[in-house]
Amino acid sequence: MLEIRKIETSNTLSILKAEYFNQTTAPLDGMWHFGFVPMAQHFGFYEGEQLIGFCCLNTDGYLLQFYVSQQAITSADELFSLIIQNNSNVIGKVAGAFVSTCDPTFLAMCLDHHSSTTVNALLYCGIQDNTTQDISVGLIQASQDQLVRFVDFAVNAIGAPKEWLKGYFGDLIAKQELFGYWKDDQLIATGECRKFAEHQTDYADLGMIVSPDFRGQGIATDVLRALIALAKSQELIPMCSTEKANLGAQKAIAKAGLVTNHRLLQVAFA
Repeated sequence: MLEIRKIETSNTLSILKAEYFNQTTAPLDGMWHFGFVPMAQHFGFYEGEQLIGFCCLNTDGYLLQFYVSQQAITSADELFSLIIQNNSNVIGKVAGAFVSTCDPTFLAMCLDHHSSTTVNALLYCGIQDNTTQDISVGLIQASQDQLVRFVDFAVNAIGAPKEWLKGYFGDLIAKQELFGYWKDDQLIATGECRKFAEHQTDYADLGMIVSPDFRGQGIATDVLRALIALAKSQELIPMCSTEKANLGAQKAIAKAGLVTNHRLLQVAFA
């Protein structure tokens, strides 16, 4: 008999998480799967005392991951239907899902039940073969005494919450994954070259922010090229993502030579 239980410790799912990432066809978006997923509520699927699968749901009622082991007796399709039809008292109401086209099993089940589907983000991975990487900017690794300047920069540039940025940038600085592009002691762009502690360890997840006063000058592309070179120097494959509506970022990423073959979809269920 199948039982659904809340998962309170991430170690419980370590083996199944590894299986989940191994069955994807390309790397999953780093911010979603290593930023948002850990903050979501996880639920385990048990056959007796055997953990055979899991899902996670964010505070808005959207599934972010869904996986059932091939060794399970339970039908993954039937279990998914039960959950998204709000028939689980443990999980509660499910409004939809955020699912990558790199995750074909989860995607297929979402499409079987969708009432609408929109593209949330474009996913990029790898470099075009004919791309030349001319590095015209020098990125300087951020230090802990610069944390306040980086936080204030990002608050003004993109309006992100200050307290969240303190923790996020502080962690990147500690891992030596945050960089700045400076002109005359003014921070005009930040770059991130995030490495994965587990799963997708062959990849570097890139990110950048350019000051509104310096946009439209090709700086975003130059910063990305420098980050790509940094990733390649560490024998890592560069990847990144951007929102569907961010046309400026898409142009900069394309000029830097990154390839997009996948999307992150937002699916609403009937």
